[in-house]
Amino acid sequence: MPHKLAFIGFGTVGQGLAEILRDKADALREGYGFEAQVVAISDAVKGAIYHPDGLDIQTALTVVQEQGSLNDYPDLPGLVRGWDSIKTIRDSNADIIVEVAWTDLETGEPAISHVRAAFESGKHVVTSNKGPAALAYHELRRLADSHRLHWGIEGTVMSGTPALRLAQAALAGCRINEIRGILNGTTNFILTQMEGGASYADSLAEAQRLGYAEADPTADVEGHDALGKLLILAAVVMDTPLAREDVACQGISHLTPDDVKRAQAEGKRWKLIAQLRRDGSQLQASVGPQAIPQDAPLAGVGGATNAITYVTDLLGEVTLVGPGAGRPETGFALLADLLNIHAT
Repeated sequence: MPHKLAFIGFGTVGQGLAEILRDKADALREGYGFEAQVVAISDAVKGAIYHPDGLDIQTALTVVQEQGSLNDYPDLPGLVRGWDSIKTIRDSNADIIVEVAWTDLETGEPAISHVRAAFESGKHVVTSNKGPAALAYHELRRLADSHRLHWGIEGTVMSGTPALRLAQAALAGCRINEIRGILNGTTNFILTQMEGGASYADSLAEAQRLGYAEADPTADVEGHDALGKLLILAAVVMDTPLAREDVACQGISHLTPDDVKRAQAEGKRWKLIAQLRRDGSQLQASVGPQAIPQDAPLAGVGGATNAITYVTDLLGEVTLVGPGAGRPETGFALLADLLNIHAT
């Protein structure tokens, strides 16, 4: 029986997952016995549609990509329009909610309310939204567990690169004493450009031109995006809830070409490092630029790529490198979580 999905949000990431479900439908069915039926889409800007017997993914993608809204999705018997996100979650016949609304790392809303409503309605959730996992992980985890529901959040830290699964599954049995990561591709791209001689301003402009940085790059370049991901790692991997104010945070906007040259002369390279370290019963947390030796694993990670190092008691240091953002990459993270729900 197909899993019935309701998309809350239908921007870049939601459309990325929809395209994967369209393109890989046969392979997923034949290889994993997985079938998905999208029954609802609710987007605060693009509109909302629901049909209990399923929507046509290709038609939904076409009207959104050509018209910018779902208004031109054809009227069919049984089609419902205009439901808001909470009504879609509660009243649709979906069994899995794909929460891909906008991210707010100040309040976590509306995503926290979306996830809470889904669990209260007996529905699984997959999401790439950092807000709920960063700000309300333990509350929502308890709520999911109490209803025996799954909450897939792999895409919240390194997009499709399985940073959380590595820690929770592949490294099971190890004690993780420290985590160091390059968790923001925009800043890593900028620092890589500066090593080539470009100024900070020119490097940022190039990142914006290529789509790595937003028109307002503050969340990236001042470390706020990496901080949100660090809060998730603290809660999920270290089982220690932290607040934003518990993390010393500094961005890269103050670095100059001279700083980069001095580091190079010392055999080092600047990286924006998000770090968690056990100190007795305490957890030390920071985000900030560090000049690290060029032979360190994280130093060799250039461009917009992300990486994470887990320092363990039994295996020593384990480093994972891969993309930390992107339409198909984050769509894949959601797919991986969907397949995990299907398998269990």
